[in-house]
Amino acid sequence: MASLVEVLIDTLNKEESEYVTLLDLSRKKTPVIVAGEIEKLQKITDEEQSVVDRLAALDSKRAETMRDIADVMNRDVTTLKLSHLIEMLEKRPSERDAIAALRDRLKATVGELKMINDQNRELIRQSLDIVDFNLNLIKSQRSAPETGNYNRSAGIAGSALGGPTGGFDAKQ
Repeated sequence: MASLVEVLIDTLNKEESEYVTLLDLSRKKTPVIVAGEIEKLQKITDEEQSVVDRLAALDSKRAETMRDIADVMNRDVTTLKLSHLIEMLEKRPSERDAIAALRDRLKATVGELKMINDQNRELIRQSLDIVDFNLNLIKSQRSAPETGNYNRSAGIAGSALGGPTGGFDAKQ
């Protein structure tokens, strides 16, 4: 049992380290999103994906260790949580305190990560809304109705509303 708890503590330490790395990447992403630097955003996203892959492996290892601990303690693995394990380890204060501290740090890190990711998601949504608005504006200028101006032969001499449809106005 002691070695299983040590494996769990080691795995939780590694998970916490990876979450801190993910948090740092998310913090780097915010100014990149604001600046609209797509290449840098792609690079950060690729780095995040490799961290997430490592986290998935660590999560699998942690779940396996929790299953082993549940088997040794004759507990149901579906109901065994870190908080229950902390309570069960009251006779081993060093291990209990280590797991409790790791759980608290993980909760704080994941909470902050969620907050920053929500902020980044909103920034991306706003950027996409601006791009969509600009595209609609450009489309509407090209399909604007013509003015009601006619020439001497009763032909339409008007131009599209909103100014010239070309991309460059040499008159200015």
